[in-house]
Amino acid sequence: MNSSESPQTSRLAIKGMMCASCVATVEEAILQQQGVVSANVNLLAGEAEISYLPQQINIESLRQTVQSRGYDAKVLQAESQATRSEQQLQENVREYQILMRKFWFSALISLPVMLLSYPEMLFGQQDWLPAMGTEERRWLWGVLGLLCLPVMFWSGSHFYVGAWAGFKHRTANMNTLVALGITAAFIYSSIAVLFPTWFPHHAAEVFWEVIAVVVTLVLLGNALEVKAKGKTSEAIRKLIGLQAKTARVLRDEKEIDIPIEAVQVGDIVIVRPGEKIPVDGIIISGNSSVDESMLTGEAMPVDKQSGHEVIGATLNKTGTFRFRAQKVGQDTALAHIIQMVQAAQSSKAPIQRLVDKVASYFVPTVMILAIIAFMVWYVIGPEPHLVYATIALITTLVIACPCALGLATPTSITVGIGKAAEYGILIRASDALQQIQKIDTIVLDKTGTITTGQPSVTDIIPIEGYDKNQILHYAASLERYSEHPLGQAIVQAAQGIPLDEVHNFNALAGYGVQGQLADKTLLLGNAKLLQSQAIETSSLTDTATQLAQAGKTPVYLAVNQQLIGIIAIADPIKPDSAQAIRTLQHMGLNVVMMTGDNQRTAQAIATQIGITDVLAEVLPADKANKIKSLQTQGRIVAMVGDGINDAPALAQAHVGIAIGTGTDVAIEASDITLIQGKLTSVATAIQISRATLQNIKQNLIGAFIYNILGIPIAMGVLYPAFGLLLSPMFAGAAMAASSVTVVTNANRLRYFKPTLGA
Repeated sequence: MNSSESPQTSRLAIKGMMCASCVATVEEAILQQQGVVSANVNLLAGEAEISYLPQQINIESLRQTVQSRGYDAKVLQAESQATRSEQQLQENVREYQILMRKFWFSALISLPVMLLSYPEMLFGQQDWLPAMGTEERRWLWGVLGLLCLPVMFWSGSHFYVGAWAGFKHRTANMNTLVALGITAAFIYSSIAVLFPTWFPHHAAEVFWEVIAVVVTLVLLGNALEVKAKGKTSEAIRKLIGLQAKTARVLRDEKEIDIPIEAVQVGDIVIVRPGEKIPVDGIIISGNSSVDESMLTGEAMPVDKQSGHEVIGATLNKTGTFRFRAQKVGQDTALAHIIQMVQAAQSSKAPIQRLVDKVASYFVPTVMILAIIAFMVWYVIGPEPHLVYATIALITTLVIACPCALGLATPTSITVGIGKAAEYGILIRASDALQQIQKIDTIVLDKTGTITTGQPSVTDIIPIEGYDKNQILHYAASLERYSEHPLGQAIVQAAQGIPLDEVHNFNALAGYGVQGQLADKTLLLGNAKLLQSQAIETSSLTDTATQLAQAGKTPVYLAVNQQLIGIIAIADPIKPDSAQAIRTLQHMGLNVVMMTGDNQRTAQAIATQIGITDVLAEVLPADKANKIKSLQTQGRIVAMVGDGINDAPALAQAHVGIAIGTGTDVAIEASDITLIQGKLTSVATAIQISRATLQNIKQNLIGAFIYNILGIPIAMGVLYPAFGLLLSPMFAGAAMAASSVTVVTNANRLRYFKPTLGA
């Protein structure tokens, strides 16, 4: 690839895909085109996400490629998520209604066809019934055959359209199996009616009821499948439904209501009590309390005042305020959440790629088995050979539908990722959902993950000749421009104390800071910093030890190479941390705390929350190496962190989990984001992952067992021992039931509730 060429990503909406082999056909067709970098086709969403080089190929050419394979395709525009979701819902409803109309038509035809194909089975031998082999029976069969024509070519038209498109490109799919099955039944029945003398006496039979009933049952299965698949995207629709529809903005000194899509960055937005906040922004006047539970899961409203951030779709509770719009449209926090969930639901887990590969060989294999079954029955089967051989052929073709295989994984993943989103857990891709349930070790960064990340000064211990205010003056002057949480805690504690300008400021990652204040050289940091400068710390060693044992971080201050005091800082432990860690341990995970604190401080905090495995005094640059070290021991590691210095470790871990209250860099480097910032969400994410993978296994096992047992039975392996040969009608019912069962089982995940007790 030319380095100057950057891939572009577009999406196609594809109609007509019915099984995993359809997915394989479309994906292969796209990937064969020059200039395509990657293609991901999702059966459940009916979409393809394509990355391509626009200098070599355009999306319209790719759309035509898909169209040439017999599938309707259109380019998805960058419309609003609400519009797109509404369109998808309407298309889903429209498809369901079309299928149901076809179903009721074929069902009404099926009833008389079934009753009159073999009336003796219902009425017994009656004088008024035309007997087998008579001219009257032939005429009756002929009428029934005519009734089946609209069932085949209207109700079942999409089977033939799909099968023909596949045939033109030397591929086969579910449509091929159904079309071949009902066509074989039609041809055989037509010959039996038109040329009865070709058969031994009374051996001519018809399969009109097979055509009618199979088409009817498959249509019903397709319709129920479409309806059930619609429920899997409920989480997305719930998220989109959270958005406000209008916004009240100030334009030309007048308050006007406009659609939310018309809000622009910089607009002044007015929000009254009980109204939803339309977009993201910063309050410029007024104050209120805001219910942010849709975003954070926290039930208690959050107090807001001038300068505070507000998030679109959250609910204003009490006061009236004005804010300046900062993020609108697709840039809002809610829009990003929806985009992440949609992208994850459309992605493929490794297990799905394996299933797609199997499915691509499945249909041709079934066709070969159906021919073998026909030949065996025709050569060595009982009389009438041709009737039994035809039944075996049709039944094998009809029962072996790969729909259940194709739906087994994506339905579960879509529901599982949607369920995670309901709990404030954003999973970037389905492979992370599959991977997290395998982890055996979880590494927790201390600051901002186990603790609140908002430390405060608890003790100031000066040496003789200095007082606390002097210590704070020097330390805060040095830290006033620092972004480190410990530095901010010191500056906060020094409020009211005049600060001086520090020159030559230098942050020493993992050690502390240094700078020049007038003629004084200041050093502020951990013991390693002072030791590296050969500064004596023994006079306060015992004090520092006591502070560390109490879970506080001792920060040493030296002036002109002389230690003058210690500032103790404590970062409060989050209320849910201990419970979350107990739950993780109860789930069989080895929980490790990683921190830059000294060993004693780290151990004191670890003891409070029940962690025995501690990695202390870890420099930011070494965090990723610590993760790698655990991985070389054979452990499957998840890393949880929230800071910029956690990003390399999050990327190194098998699964990176970012606390959503942390930095954008950490969130971008992670596979999973916890919007709530609560450690209990880690346990919830793992439990949802385990439940989803368990659900996928149930679906796949069910689908494989169905085919492993169903195909041999359809071929007639039970006939020699039990005299049992499966009817094509039962095969059609079983095929429809298998797909509906898989989708229904996946939807059980919508009722999943995590267990956080230990």
